Amino acid sequence: MNWSGLHICLASLGVHVPHLDMALIINGEEVDDEVIEGEFRNVKGHYERTLQVSCCERDPEFRRYAKDNIISRILLSQAAMERFPTVDEDDVTSRLNKLIEQAGGEDQFYMNIGMPQKNEALIRENVAGGVRLDNMLGLAYGPELNPSDEELRAFYEANLQFYMTEEMIQAAHITKSLQGATSRQEVYDAMRGILDQLRQGAEFMKLAEEHRADDQQIIDLGWFKRGEFMEEFETIAFSMAEQEISPVFTTQLGYHICKLLGRKVPEAMPFEMVKEAVRVRMQEENKDKKFNELIAELIAAAKIEDTEPADEGENGGNGH
Repeated sequence: MNWSGLHICLASLGVHVPHLDMALIINGEEVDDEVIEGEFRNVKGHYERTLQVSCCERDPEFRRYAKDNIISRILLSQAAMERFPTVDEDDVTSRLNKLIEQAGGEDQFYMNIGMPQKNEALIRENVAGGVRLDNMLGLAYGPELNPSDEELRAFYEANLQFYMTEEMIQAAHITKSLQGATSRQEVYDAMRGILDQLRQGAEFMKLAEEHRADDQQIIDLGWFKRGEFMEEFETIAFSMAEQEISPVFTTQLGYHICKLLGRKVPEAMPFEMVKEAVRVRMQEENKDKKFNELIAELIAAAKIEDTEPADEGENGGNGH
């Protein structure tokens, strides 16, 4: 988890949106309600994009996640300021130049962060916060983990699910587009007729050749993994058994009948092939462990006041 990126918000720009109450106070630092709402929208949006939520049934849970995120960020920022009140200006300049380069230039950089006018002093102040965080996390992480070959292999064997080949299938299809047809029903009925012939024993590839629209239309799609074709097609194809013929189904390209010709099930990749990936995962997991320990330490020593009523989905209370 990387907390050292540039983060510009209304509060950091000196813009204050007044509210009657502050739902969250962390070591005396008040968090504006709008900051909580913005983080809540980000968290909920993430789960909506990954299809893990619809509507509002998990809103209280997402609000807790949002507050946890904000608490972690503020505690890290406070601790970094306390431990590294000053930073090397050359480090700030280097980081700022890198951010501008990654954005594709200064104009795009300022556009990305939503700052209509250049304010170098404010930007450098924010970038300095990132440098402080890097310095603090560097201390927390300590020297880079350097596992032995035996440790790498033991980790690999205990976590084989991360080092599997992807499932692949080989499929062929008969397809008819709606182009030139008088109606969808006409095309559907034609495909049902082909399916009836297949069910009566007709040879799939022969029928596919007979009904191919032109020489450019591919019948045997070869071997492919998920994500290479349309989702509607893959949903059907990957759910089939070898040599199974699908019913007639539709995608944006028209109607299809699919036959599964073969399947390669996932299998463990050889250790030597993924050895460096194993090393990186071990190092990242070690950093995550130390990061979580740091956050737990900061929370244990902090005064955190959450005044939001319990009936809004939170536990409420006067502090942690």
